Amino acid sequence: MMPPSPSVRFGAQPLTLADVLALARRAATAELEDAPHFVAHIDAGAALIDALLARDGVVYGVTTGYGDSCTVAVPPGLAWELPRQLYTYHGCGLGRIFEAEETRAILAARLASLARGQSGVSYALLRQLQQLLAHDLLPRIPAEGSVGASGDLTPLSYVAAVLCGEREVLAGDGTRPAAEALAAYGLAPHVLRPKEALAVMNGTAVMTGLACLAWGRAATLARLATRITALAVAATGGNPLHFDETLFAAKPHPGQQQVAAGLRADLVPEPDPPSGRLQDRYSLRCAPHVIGVLADALPFLAQLIERELNSANDNPLVDVASGRVLHGGHFYGGHIAFAMDSLKQLVANVADLLDRQLALLVDARYSNGLPANLSGATGARAPLNHGLKALQISVSAWTAEALKLTLPASVFSRSTECHNQDKVSMGTIAARDALRVLTLTEQVVAAMLVAVRQGCALRARHTPLPLSAPAQAWLDALGARIPFITEDVALEPLLRHLLDDLRAGAIDA
Repeated sequence: MMPPSPSVRFGAQPLTLADVLALARRAATAELEDAPHFVAHIDAGAALIDALLARDGVVYGVTTGYGDSCTVAVPPGLAWELPRQLYTYHGCGLGRIFEAEETRAILAARLASLARGQSGVSYALLRQLQQLLAHDLLPRIPAEGSVGASGDLTPLSYVAAVLCGEREVLAGDGTRPAAEALAAYGLAPHVLRPKEALAVMNGTAVMTGLACLAWGRAATLARLATRITALAVAATGGNPLHFDETLFAAKPHPGQQQVAAGLRADLVPEPDPPSGRLQDRYSLRCAPHVIGVLADALPFLAQLIERELNSANDNPLVDVASGRVLHGGHFYGGHIAFAMDSLKQLVANVADLLDRQLALLVDARYSNGLPANLSGATGARAPLNHGLKALQISVSAWTAEALKLTLPASVFSRSTECHNQDKVSMGTIAARDALRVLTLTEQVVAAMLVAVRQGCALRARHTPLPLSAPAQAWLDALGARIPFITEDVALEPLLRHLLDDLRAGAIDA
């Protein structure tokens, strides 16, 4: 019998990146704190909004219009109709539909924020959100349409609508009406209270959920790029002494030292490197200096993402203790925009590093005796075969596209919505860019897995590989996934299989 899935409990305690990743991958189930004091804490915010309505208090988005329309008074008798107007007119998203994993991360990020208890929503709303996660009822959310302040309004309108039984949820390769999907699990459409649509939509959940996924994939990439580099050094007959501990003590960036230590653990120094060169080319010798920047940045970026994840980031917020409604701009996604603009540059640099390593591997002038294009063909059929020639061209294309996308999105702030939203973060675009750069870089990684497996097998025909036992075991496992290529073969099916394994976490270092 399979062990029960671990659970992630939404309540007073903070969420971690690991929690969001586990929920997104369905490696954990979502639970909601149900202790009486927590329920009372959440409902007190909704009660404060009710009290203000009862005495004709003016609250943005409750008794006023939205955005630049905040000067338009909404009669208290219409306040309960206003939430549906908000998610209805924001239903104008376009572009691709977020994948299931992305949508789970978005739901988790929104629930984590609302569970802070400062958004003026009811416990019933939190329960409905938790039920979407628990039953995998995933709103169909178009990816494009958010400028990242005033929050992720347009994409999150699809969450608000599904909570109320409108629009569609993902169902396998298709969609299903939200009302029908809710009913299948005995759930009634939620009736949004006066501030609840604003609380669901006016926050950074889309960019933050995507940032969690991007961070997790980048962390895996850093480990894999280190292991691939070790195998590239072995395949090309490079010099393991480039990663000497004393050498790296002289420039003590922790991430750079971590990568160099990983390379030392994989490579056994040889007295006379086969290449006969004192110094390998930069893509091998300087790999810790490239991958190490990403490794050093990841802990800092994790802090930014987790702070946003555990913040109340809509507007306005309520302070039950003082009875005040606080109008501000916590929907602004500047920190996530910075994190994702930074991450995509770091990741694209790793793609560029691996692209250069592949160029060395396939070029007989620089690979120290390996056959051109790592062709495994011999004898009379050797002239017919071209090995990994086309794969290197594709890797160059994927790398170029990744590098092209590194222009920061956050510098493209636009004045929108009658100049009310006159400075915006573009954090959601930055996060989507980061995911695209990661996808392209993972394609480079898949190609490099094929190349280093082939290159190491070719090198091992003539000389033992300078690999430690753990690195050799990893290479042997890779060989079980990737056949040695003798005759030319269309590599697309193998590459797609490797990409699926990478995304599922089945290939890691």
